[in-house]
Amino acid sequence: MSTVEEIEKAIGDLPREAFWKLTDKLIERREAAWDAQIEADVASGSLDALWAQAEKEIEADETQALDAFLDNEKL
Repeated sequence: MSTVEEIEKAIGDLPREAFWKLTDKLIERREAAWDAQIEADVASGSLDALWAQAEKEIEADETQALDAFLDNEKL
């Protein structure tokens, strides 16, 4: 299997239990890749400017509660 279409067809042919097992593994793999990327970004310093900006906003009391975003229907 070398194409996305072939892989999608094979996934579609899986029994239900195998499908759920595969999706669990794919989610774990995606989350591990995300964690590794964040760790690499932190180690390289590429997030330092964002962190500094966040600290300034916190000190200036320019933050908003997360609920304000979660309850916002426009987002």
